[in-house]
Amino acid sequence: MSTRWIAALALTLSAALPQSPPTLLVDGGNGKTVNLTVADLAKLPQHTIQTPDHGKLTSFEGVLLSDLLAKVDLPAGEKLRGKLLASYLIVEAADGFKTVFALPELDPAFTEAKVYLVWKRDGQPLSEKEGPFRTIVPGEKRPSRWVRQVTALKIREGK
Repeated sequence: MSTRWIAALALTLSAALPQSPPTLLVDGGNGKTVNLTVADLAKLPQHTIQTPDHGKLTSFEGVLLSDLLAKVDLPAGEKLRGKLLASYLIVEAADGFKTVFALPELDPAFTEAKVYLVWKRDGQPLSEKEGPFRTIVPGEKRPSRWVRQVTALKIREGK
């Protein structure tokens, strides 16, 4: 068999195999970890966010990070106090990029600001360049924490 024929066969077989849906790892830093799909996230309260992206008004669809983090029993509201106030969320992307949010930045009991995990842009799934998941932070002057290709959300304890 020629190398070309084997490569073509491998490509054909991989295309014929069912593709598993993309997942997002959520690590609560408390021993609870979940892998979530878009179908799992669709069970949470949904939000449509109209916000500028590179100067153009764009519509995103997704969930609040605070709602998503409840899946790993993240303390919130009155339970977010003491040493927990120094804990933080690391958002990791497929290309190795990481950014951080302090937990009080994500808790509606502490702030009016909202941070979202989205998977749709203008009614369509995010492109391969952006998705399958992305964080957006409406109102931030610089979109440095608008992370594309999010693969994991990890809670860590501040020292």
